[in-house]
Amino acid sequence: MCTVCGCGTSSVEGKDGHSHDHPQDHEHPHDHAHPHAHGHDHHAHEHGHHHHHDHGHTHDHADHADHEHHDHDHAHSSAAIDFGSGPAGVHIAGLSQDRIVRIERDILAKNNDHARENRLRLALTDTFALNFVSSPGSGKTSLLVRTINDLKERFKIAVIEGDQQTSNDAERIRATGVQALQLNTGKGCHLDAHMVSHALSELTIERGGLLFIENVGNLVCPAAFDLGEAHKVVVLSVTEGEDKPLKYPEMFAASDLLLLNKSDLLPHVEFDVGLCLANALKVNPDLQTLVVSARTGEGMPAFYAWLEAHAARLVRPGAGLAAAK
Repeated sequence: MCTVCGCGTSSVEGKDGHSHDHPQDHEHPHDHAHPHAHGHDHHAHEHGHHHHHDHGHTHDHADHADHEHHDHDHAHSSAAIDFGSGPAGVHIAGLSQDRIVRIERDILAKNNDHARENRLRLALTDTFALNFVSSPGSGKTSLLVRTINDLKERFKIAVIEGDQQTSNDAERIRATGVQALQLNTGKGCHLDAHMVSHALSELTIERGGLLFIENVGNLVCPAAFDLGEAHKVVVLSVTEGEDKPLKYPEMFAASDLLLLNKSDLLPHVEFDVGLCLANALKVNPDLQTLVVSARTGEGMPAFYAWLEAHAARLVRPGAGLAAAK
C-alpha cells in the first residue's frame, strides 16, 4: 500500500447539479519530523511554520497537495467527485520505519471506521455491495456493463466508478439505464471508505438492490482498504501473466472471487489457465474462481448464480445487520 494517501477536500456533484465541499482530515508526514492531522481550511493553517498557498478555484475542489513546497493547488470538475492525493512519497526516506507503520495504522483505522458505517448503511437497505478490483485493462467496465444488462430486470442496480480522471466509465454505465456516480481520485491510487460514504449520499439506494463499486485500476493499494463491501471481486484477464497472483498476493488474498476474463482470447494468446488458477489458490485456498468472457458471455451465468446466492444469504432477515456489526 502507499504509505501516505490521505485525501484532501473533496468535491461532490449533488443531485442539484452543484458541487459541495467535504473536508477530509488526513495526516501529512513531513521531513521536518512531526506528522500532524488537519482538515484543509482554505482560510487558515496554523502549523508553526510557513506555508505558501496557491488557490485556483472554479467551485469544484480537489486538493492536490504538493508536500515538497506546501503549495495547495485545487483542480476542479463539475462532473465527478474529486479526491486529490499528495505525492508524499518524496518524504518517506526521512521517516523511520516505526513512524511509517504508525501512520499506516492510523490511516487504515480511520478508513475502517468509515467502512463500518458504510456497511451498516447498506445493511439497513439490504443492499449487496461488491468491490471490483484489478489492474488497468482487465475488462472490469465491460464486465459490469454485461452484468448490468443481464440483471437489471431482476435487480435495482447502482454503480460507483473510481478513476483518477475522466467520467468515461460512468458514462458507459449510465448508457445501460442505471445510475452511476464517478469518483475521481486525482493522484490517488485507490478508493477509500470516506469517498464511498460521500457517494452513497448522492445515490438513490433501492432496498434489496445491488451496488457495484469499480475501484481504480491497481492491484496493490485497494487490497488494504475496506469500503464497506460484502466481497472484493478480483478481475484478471488472459492477456496478463499467469503469475499475477504471486506478484500481487495481497489483492488475491483479500478477494473472495476471481473472475478470469477475456476467455474468448485464449486461442490467440499464450496463457495457461490451470497454472494461473493454481497460483491464485496458492495465495488464497478459499478463493472461488470462474473463467468468463464479458464479450461473448461465456461463464457469466455462473457468476450471476454466485452473485444471487451470496446476495440472498446477506439479505436474510437480520443477516445484513449482523454482518455490519
